[in-house]
Amino acid sequence: MYWTLELASKLEDAPWPATKDELIDYAMRSGDHATGLGVSLEVIENLQEIEDEGESYESIEDIWPDYPTKEDFLFNEDEY
Repeated sequence: MYWTLELASKLEDAPWPATKDELIDYAMRSGDHATGLGVSLEVIENLQEIEDEGESYESIEDIWPDYPTKEDFLFNEDEY
């Protein structure tokens, strides 16, 4: 299982908190419905590889602890 910023960002709008099955369902339903393509298969494969004990995940950080936050980019919104 590997996560990239692009892959993990596909789950930003997921209905948190969520179980593994709910996240997979969300990933399969979201995406470009005009072409019939959901999010990339890598996202679904990564979610399927999670060792699941039925717990609920509060955010993407529970799945990928290294997920960068706004603070990681050192962007000061007050300057603009």
